[in-house]
Amino acid sequence: MKGLYKRGQVWWMRFTHKGEQEKRSCETTDKRLAEKIYCKVTTQIAEGNWFERPLGEGITLREMLDKYLKEYSFRNKSKSSVSSDRCMTKNLNRYLGDYYLTDVIPRAISDYKSKRREEGVSPKTVNNELVMLNHAFNLAMKEWEWVRENPVSKVSREKVNNLMERWLTYTEEAVLLAESPEWLREIIVFAINTGMRQSEILNLQWSKVDFTRRTLTILEQKNKGRDTLPLNNKVLDVLRVRDKVRHINGYVFYNGNGNRIDARNLLRSYYSARKKAGLEDVRFHDLRHTFATRLAQAGVDLYKVQKLMRHKSPIMTQRYAHHYPESLRDGVEVLDRLGDGFSPILAQCNKKGLGENLQTLEFIGCGERI
Repeated sequence: MKGLYKRGQVWWMRFTHKGEQEKRSCETTDKRLAEKIYCKVTTQIAEGNWFERPLGEGITLREMLDKYLKEYSFRNKSKSSVSSDRCMTKNLNRYLGDYYLTDVIPRAISDYKSKRREEGVSPKTVNNELVMLNHAFNLAMKEWEWVRENPVSKVSREKVNNLMERWLTYTEEAVLLAESPEWLREIIVFAINTGMRQSEILNLQWSKVDFTRRTLTILEQKNKGRDTLPLNNKVLDVLRVRDKVRHINGYVFYNGNGNRIDARNLLRSYYSARKKAGLEDVRFHDLRHTFATRLAQAGVDLYKVQKLMRHKSPIMTQRYAHHYPESLRDGVEVLDRLGDGFSPILAQCNKKGLGENLQTLEFIGCGERI
């Protein structure tokens, strides 16, 4: 019968209802019984007595994620985010793609987390996949009316250590620069002194640089906003050198053919330089960490660091704000200055000594209990 087909050993039927193609399980492996069920359903549709299938029945998670990519990611996200969503979709489909939405329960998602952990995937990556899946289910529930509830909302996220500990010391920076070719050296100095991301640096064009105002403007990748960043002398020195050899393509940094530097070629050269420098644990993105960390260690308040890093939340900025013990010293030395006016009184109390009862330590002559 034309409207019947098999999925595994079970027969399914395909038919049209109110202009929409419907798929529904006959819940049997018997072909003759499936034909009877199909005939009954088509008759009910013709008579107007057929009730629509339960939400989510016959729709796979693969189909939901495909719709999510086409109708949401492609329309609302940047190219890099779309690429990331595609990658996460492949991972989710490997384990859950053939599940019907009615079968995607919290336990199935929890099992998925366990399998990904066994593969050695980081907690942050697993959480990113769950965030996308959660968003897809929300759309399926609120806009597409495919499901009545979101099973991902009942699953806990992985615990992530958000503290980013790696940044370059000035000595490490000097060694890395010494092992880098001139063009890479300029990009490294630029990254450490602007906190810009790799793609933002490679996409930078002269039309976004203002020597008079000592600023540059970038298009935010994540929120598609525009930000104007102030530039220090080290960055301006790099730009002045590059300004003498401008290319018609308009990019500040370009390769030997005058084209935009490919990210893979940049990283290939960077990996070679860091290996020679003995800094193989330093990622290119750690140059951005270095920018934020040095600002915090120099006493720049975190609000300014947040703005320069272009973070939406100060919580994000705190991940980058590391301190050396010496950079924290002024925090405790302020107590010395605050207590200066009371020094004579405290000295008098110290001369008279402390009471013997350690449970009610009392400053003799001062009338205070500790």
